[in-house]
Amino acid sequence: MRVLIVTDTYPPDINGVARTLYTLGAGLERRGHVVEVVTTVEEEEGGLQRHVMHSMPLPGYPGLRFGFASTRQMLELFDAFRPDVLYVATETLMGISAIRAAGKRDIPVVSGFHTNFQNYLEDYHLPGLETVAQGVLRTIHNQTARTLTPSADTAAMLERWGIQNVGVLGRGVDTEMFDPIRRDPALRQSWGADETTPVAIYVGRVAAEKNLELVVRSFDVFKEVQPKARMVIVGNGPRLESLKEERPEFHYAGARTGADLSAHYASGDVFLFPSITETFGNVVLEAMAAGLGVVAYDYAAPRLLIRSGENGWLAPFNEEAAFLAQTRVAAAGWQNAELRFAARQSAFDLGWERVIEQFEHELASVMPKTNVLM
Repeated sequence: MRVLIVTDTYPPDINGVARTLYTLGAGLERRGHVVEVVTTVEEEEGGLQRHVMHSMPLPGYPGLRFGFASTRQMLELFDAFRPDVLYVATETLMGISAIRAAGKRDIPVVSGFHTNFQNYLEDYHLPGLETVAQGVLRTIHNQTARTLTPSADTAAMLERWGIQNVGVLGRGVDTEMFDPIRRDPALRQSWGADETTPVAIYVGRVAAEKNLELVVRSFDVFKEVQPKARMVIVGNGPRLESLKEERPEFHYAGARTGADLSAHYASGDVFLFPSITETFGNVVLEAMAAGLGVVAYDYAAPRLLIRSGENGWLAPFNEEAAFLAQTRVAAAGWQNAELRFAARQSAFDLGWERVIEQFEHELASVMPKTNVLM
């Protein structure tokens, strides 16, 4: 197959969507397909061939961009590359142009629903537009042959909106990269923690949609149980500076990647993740692979992965009192080796190759059979 991936975010962007799309594209290429990417991010050394379009930053969040491309630009690109199928991962003007152009060339399109943008509107000073956003998203996705999203919870939501032909494409994790063996005592010492000091950690965008206020309150509860505890924040985002001012005693590690990121995970003890806007939550899977007990709400990846009290701790969705109560339990059990081993074991069945193979079949399924090269 000749596959064109259209996405506003792609490495070197640091977020779950960018990492997922890079992994899927590279995986298809290893399986013998020709893959190129239309994106907003300049090319790094190596990697898939990319076509970089003009973009502008998301208001209030300069680290994320929306791409712009005309239908004519997309048609010219299609005529040069001649894709058999498109995967449109983001529902922006660039993605809409790609879908429109694909219709003019009879190229099948699979779309991805990776981000709950409609839930971000209030956080970014656009309240009251959620219903409008749902209608727009329904129109966009119903112009494609198939919509893939990473969790059953999100798939059910899309079906309630009236989006058709929804499928679940899960996520994977590199269990060699994210491994408890990468725990680093020197790194912990830089946080003011020895092996008798519990470390709570958060990894992700430092942004309003991640429910950071509850991260802060949760750590306060954690520290009531464990007065010596430390809090580590890994990531960047628009709320970083205000959080530093509010809680200067936290350790702020900034954005981390690769082995450096895995060492940060493995050097923590309990992962606090109170977000309520995830379509999946890749960081939960990475934390569990690194052997951390995770406190999270019961939906998306946590619902799929966590058996509360056995390999992590779950609270009913968006019930803050219950989340804080589970944080207390986690603080008391931060050294529970059996639970942390079980968290690690839960990640082993979720390798990327299974996901890439399913992605390959999803793309092939919307193509005319005579065009499919497997």
